[in-house]
Amino acid sequence: MIYPLVCELAVGGVPVAVTCRVLGLARQPYYRWRAEPVTAAELEQAYRANALFDAHRDDPEFGYRFSVDEACAAGEPMAERTAWRNCSPAGWWSVFGKPRRGKNGKPGPPVHNDPVRRVFSAEAPNVLWLTDITEHHIAEEKLYPCAIKEV
Repeated sequence: MIYPLVCELAVGGVPVAVTCRVLGLARQPYYRWRAEPVTAAELEQAYRANALFDAHRDDPEFGYRFSVDEACAAGEPMAERTAWRNCSPAGWWSVFGKPRRGKNGKPGPPVHNDPVRRVFSAEAPNVLWLTDITEHHIAEEKLYPCAIKEV
């Protein structure tokens, strides 16, 4: 949001009217934002997200549908669609989800080069190395462990 920038410039001595004119903003929405920087809808969504996070942290095996029930019991009622909209970008899924498959369930072609042509043996040390990298979701972050092994 650009309004905190207007605040910084105002503290630095630049008039609000000049800053808004240069940035192409109207002054009225800026002053409305100053009066209420967090809207009631944003606050309500934050409380709902906290209730869903608490429910998911307590029972990670349940998906967003069961988290809705837990959040409602905690005093934050919401529709399942609202819960999905909050849980989806945060990655709060059930640990027992369905495996994702392609259209026909068959594996596709490899997405990497295979310079050793699936022959995993070497004639001497320090000739052939194998590597693998994977992505793990941990809390609200991603971890990318990489394993390297000399054949």
